[in-house]
Amino acid sequence: MPRRPLVAVLVAVLLAVPLLSSIPAPASAAGSAPNVAVPAEGRAVKARATRFVGHGTARSCTSRAVVAAVAKGGVIKFRCGARPVTIKMGATAKVVNSRKRVVIDGGGKVTLDGLGRHRILYMNTCDAKQGWTTSHCDDQQYPQLVVQNITLKGGYDGDDSYEHGGGGAIFDRGGQLRIVNTHFVRNRCRPTGPDVGGGAVRALEQWRDRPVYVVGSVFRGGRCSNGAGLSSIGVSWRVLNSVFRNNAAIGHGANPADAGTPGGGSGGAIYLDGNRFTLELAGTTITRNVANEGGGAVFFVSNDRTGSMSVRSSSLTANTSRGFENYPGIFFLGSGRPTFSRSVVR
Repeated sequence: MPRRPLVAVLVAVLLAVPLLSSIPAPASAAGSAPNVAVPAEGRAVKARATRFVGHGTARSCTSRAVVAAVAKGGVIKFRCGARPVTIKMGATAKVVNSRKRVVIDGGGKVTLDGLGRHRILYMNTCDAKQGWTTSHCDDQQYPQLVVQNITLKGGYDGDDSYEHGGGGAIFDRGGQLRIVNTHFVRNRCRPTGPDVGGGAVRALEQWRDRPVYVVGSVFRGGRCSNGAGLSSIGVSWRVLNSVFRNNAAIGHGANPADAGTPGGGSGGAIYLDGNRFTLELAGTTITRNVANEGGGAVFFVSNDRTGSMSVRSSSLTANTSRGFENYPGIFFLGSGRPTFSRSVVR
């Protein structure tokens, strides 16, 4: 991992000026991103419910009912009445590793609120408490977790230090994760630390290194030491038709931590680390995010320089890197240079 004073200055001097001049003309004068096509594997699941949360009234839709439904798995929908409902989560809903598919579909009317005290969703194929299902927990096809048409707000990782913590709304290690048409609002994780990340989502070790899809989703008001929206180690992402706004990486001291600091503060919206992984941003708007250290919009470090990043039909504007960057709002160390097409980056 780079130290701020040396790497950032050298990379900015050697790379930034020629690369910045090569970014194509803006796709939209207003800075908004046009939608792009979404492949089948990134779309919402259309299937009948196999179980419901609630019995037709808002009162019947409880935290306990959500936790029980997620543990049982299947396609989960909600019967909470005609009006939008907020379910106050008194505990984390955890996926049992013997479940092949868990689809949580809020129908556009459900908010799960962690109340600033609880992580909302948890899946970990290497957690014995959720059941061992294979001899290779770090690379297994199931469970497949799909979160769609729902709002997750007020999630907090509870100072969990497992794998450095993070994932205030969703923590996922293993299996496969997909996020579609989901709003993340004011989720957070620990405010300091060089490796903690993912105010909203923390992802590790996906099956066969397949990418996590984030489609048609919104991340706003997140706070974390690093990566207030998304964070991962060695995981690839396809982020399509989504918005990141007003998120902040609030740690300080970078990674490894500068002497006398707790570390952190990079990737206002997105913080990615590891070796061979990719990031694709398409049809996506990232604006007014802040990092106390590097990458107000995106911090991307591929330690062995095999990782790659592409930005197309997207708008990355007004993202503040208070410490270092080598593109506007971006700190990138990977294979060659990021590619930019039909995008606004300023």
